[in-house]
Parts: sequence; C-alpha cells; structure tokens
Amino acid sequence: MKRLLCPLFALSFVLFPFTSTQAQNTDISGNWSGMLELPTVKLEVIFKITETDGEYEVKMDVPLQGAANIEGQITTENDSIQMKIPRILGMYTGKFTSADYIEGKWQQSGLTLDLNLKRTKVINELKRPQTPEPPYPYLSEEVKYTNPKSGLKLAGTLTLPKDAQTCPAVVMISGSGAQDRDETIFGHKPFAVIADYLTRQGIAVLRVDDRGIGGSEGNISSSTSEDFATDVLAGVDFLKTRKEINPKEIGLIGHSEGGLIAPIVAAGSKDVAFIVLLAGPGETGEQILYEQNDLSLKAAGMPDYAIQQNKMVQKLMFDVLKNESDPDKAAEQLRTKLTQGMYEGMSEENKKLVDAKINSVNSPWFRHFLTYNPKPTLARVKCPVLALNGNKDVQVPVSNLQEIYQAVTSGGNMQVDTLSFENHNHLFQHCTSGAVAEYAQIEETIDPGVLKSIRDWILKTISK
Repeated sequence: MKRLLCPLFALSFVLFPFTSTQAQNTDISGNWSGMLELPTVKLEVIFKITETDGEYEVKMDVPLQGAANIEGQITTENDSIQMKIPRILGMYTGKFTSADYIEGKWQQSGLTLDLNLKRTKVINELKRPQTPEPPYPYLSEEVKYTNPKSGLKLAGTLTLPKDAQTCPAVVMISGSGAQDRDETIFGHKPFAVIADYLTRQGIAVLRVDDRGIGGSEGNISSSTSEDFATDVLAGVDFLKTRKEINPKEIGLIGHSEGGLIAPIVAAGSKDVAFIVLLAGPGETGEQILYEQNDLSLKAAGMPDYAIQQNKMVQKLMFDVLKNESDPDKAAEQLRTKLTQGMYEGMSEENKKLVDAKINSVNSPWFRHFLTYNPKPTLARVKCPVLALNGNKDVQVPVSNLQEIYQAVTSGGNMQVDTLSFENHNHLFQHCTSGAVAEYAQIEETIDPGVLKSIRDWILKTISK
C-alpha cells in the first residue's frame, strides 16, 4: 500500500570543464530525452541541462512516474558524460556521437539498461483535465492550526461554499507516504479534485499537508497511523470552531492508509458524523502487503517465479520485524539475511541499496502498519460508514470491502454501505489492468461517477 511518492528537491551542481572531442565547442544545455525499456513498461527519461555563467546544472524528469526536477551531479571527460542521481541511487553514463545524440546506459538497483538520449526542444506535459483551476465558485482559504497532543502546527486548505451557513464538512486523510494536501501522485491531485467537486455541492472540505510536508511541522518517518489520527482529530476540532460549519455534520474521507486512520478517529470521538473509506484496508498490513505483492507484480507482467521470490523476501523481512523489537538489532539481522552474510564485502553502492530497503521497513510507521489489525477498531465505529473499492485495485484488493463490512457489523453498527467499481484501480480511475504503471498514463484523476456516489451518500446520510 506504500505510495510511490517522494519529496523532490531542485539542486544544482557545477560541471567540470567540458573537453569533449565530439562537442568541445558545443553548448550541451537543453533537454535530453530517451526511452528506458523496463521489463513491464517503457518510461521516458528527461535530463534538463542548463548553463549559467559557464557552469552546468542538471535535473531529471520521469513524466510517467510524476517525478520532476530530481537533483543530479554531472561530469564530462573527453567525449563521455556521467550524470548521477543520488536521490534514487541511479547513474547515467554515455558518449556523444554527435552534438545532439548520446549513446549510453542507465544503472539502478543492480540493473544496467540501454538509454540513448536526443536533444529535444519540447517536453510533453501530462494532461490532467480534472485538476481545478481558479477562479473557483466557492471560497478557498489557507489555514493553520495546532495538534494539541503533539504540539505540531498543521497547514492546509479549507474550501467553503459561498454564503455557507452551518454546512456539512469533511476532513481528507491521505494514504501512506509523504503526501501534500492534494495527495499529489503522478501529476494527479485527487484530493483537490474531490474538494472541488464536494464544495461545489455544498460540502466544505479541509485537506492538509502531512507531517513535515508543505506547511506542516513534524516528521512522518517517526510517526505511526495512531499519531496521524491525532492530526485528523485536530482538524475536526478546528472545523468545529468555524461558524460556517455545522459541528454535528463533520465527517472523514480517508484514502488507502487514510481509510485505516478514519476508523481510529471515529471510534474515539463522538464528533465524527460519518466516514468514507476509499480503498481502505480491512486486514492486517502484513496480509495486505502479501496480496499487494501478488496482484501488483502480476498486473505488471512479472512471471510467477519472480512474484514468489519477492514474496519470500517479504516474509523474511516481516519475520525479523515481528520478532525483533529493537530497530538496530533488526537492521543487523536484515543485512545478514538479505545479503546471505556478504554485506561487508559488497560495494558501497550496493550497501546503499540494501540499507535503503532496510530503512524503508525498519521504521516506526512500517512496524505499526505491518501488525495493525483494523477489525477491532472498525467494530467500535458507531457512525455511518461508506467503503468503496475498485475491483482492479492491486494495492488494496476489493476483497477488503467484505472484511470491512463484517468488522463494522460485528460491533452492532448496521449503518454500513459498500460499493465496488468495475475496471477501477487504487486511485478510482477507469483502467485496463490496475497496474501502478497505468496511473500516470491515464488522464482521468478520479471517475466522476465515484465522486457522485460519495456526494449522494453524504447528503443522504446527514439528512436522516
């Protein structure tokens, strides 16, 4: 369920004197584009080289992954060029065959792939027609408030219907990973689209930057879902202070991990009037991750043996994390098991790859998510619940709808509705396979039919 987002930073580096025999008198600045052919998808990679006062800077884009302006280091010698991308542990090496063409290789995660670059003037931008643009027919306000439990300041956007008087409202809860208030992924802004739609329909929406992202304070890597639940409750308390909002009609909309957090908040607060779970989990994180491995790799076209091999690595890591509570001892065990005891003899580059993998699972957030069972919490939720899922979701399988329904009703709450959508993925886009690689290729951010279903259910629920 881990999202594929990461914070991107624009950073410039000095180019050593360019002495290429092929192009020593040629300005190499410009956009250099090439197609990287992976086993399951083709990705355009763009290196943007600029020159200022005789010094070159490079930034990297991967449009179909929503990655832009990733910092790089660039050096040249004779007719060769090398560009390192430390943030993703990748490196490009090539040779100029003309002033406008480079033949080379891309190296990352132990793979070496052909990547030839052509100088190009045009960079095609991803089309996202649903992303709202001003002027808006409603009020949009930048807001800040403090989580009294953590002391952290949180920043977000509150959209309000014009001339609102005691209108209903929702707090948006993002999925796992470092998310901004729009839950931006692959150029899509799902939360901005949802907020725009619901506010036009008379429902106020509060969407907030995650801890340590945008204008919010804190460190997401050292926090857990339980911590994020206190941030959401602070958002509910903030909305209760607004005269435009009916304090008895404040609900939550959580996507992915946000669908795990919403029940935590609702089970512990009488101020939550309803919750909407978009691809929320109804099983333990460990089970979700095993299912995600099978479905996502199969959708990506990986062979069965590779899927099973990856699952074996997952189990190896999870067993260590479940049985060793000390992070330092767990990291040491993982290094030994993942490298079969050969860690010390590995190159520094490969050590970085191993350590990056270990760090991604040996965090407070991941440890909590791995073992957390949402069912007891769902059984304590007393407010109305709507759970939605796409039947081609490879990150949180549609089978979780039944798990959620059974858990909620087991606690005596019969106010639960579930909706599944044919040919929809984890982002509720119309899709073909549901594979993560499709997310960026699809122009639709979220099916309007899904938006209508959410709106209709909320308005029906608060009118009872």
